[in-house]
Amino acid sequence: MKRFLIPALFVLLIAGCSSTPDVPEQGGAPVESRDANTGASVATVTTPSLAGSKLPPELTDPKSILSKRSIYFDFDKYEVKPEYKDLVAAHAKFLVSHGQLKMLIQGNTDERGSREYNLALGQKRADAIKKMLTLLGAREEQVESVSLGEEKPKNEGQNEAAWAENRRGDMLYSGEF
Repeated sequence: MKRFLIPALFVLLIAGCSSTPDVPEQGGAPVESRDANTGASVATVTTPSLAGSKLPPELTDPKSILSKRSIYFDFDKYEVKPEYKDLVAAHAKFLVSHGQLKMLIQGNTDERGSREYNLALGQKRADAIKKMLTLLGAREEQVESVSLGEEKPKNEGQNEAAWAENRRGDMLYSGEF
């Protein structure tokens, strides 16, 4: 009996290992490419289900407060400054009234500090904006926060004015990321 049982179990084990699940592919991971001019890496994330989405006009009208999407921070800080609270509140109200939309908050830093430190600080900045949005009514699942650290500067300069532009959190809506 043992002589037949062991080979049978071995065959079942091999057969079980060779099967593949019938799960459709969900889209790929971020793809990194290089900028031809600078050689800097550029991360690209594609979301097929949101491709081609048209944003509501309030988000693109330069006269609307909702067209402003960046929150700037002081050096080495991640508290949302009082001057940006109305802007965050307007975006929270918009998210509440447009429950189908999602927002991605990208936390950014200037180039000073180590890569690890800047990634952590960028995450704290993005999380601070997310927390404020959710406290003002946006649903947790509507808002995602990520850190880009120093990888996506708005200004390539090497002075305080340039660094101040890079210390920010950018709010992107479905269809923009």
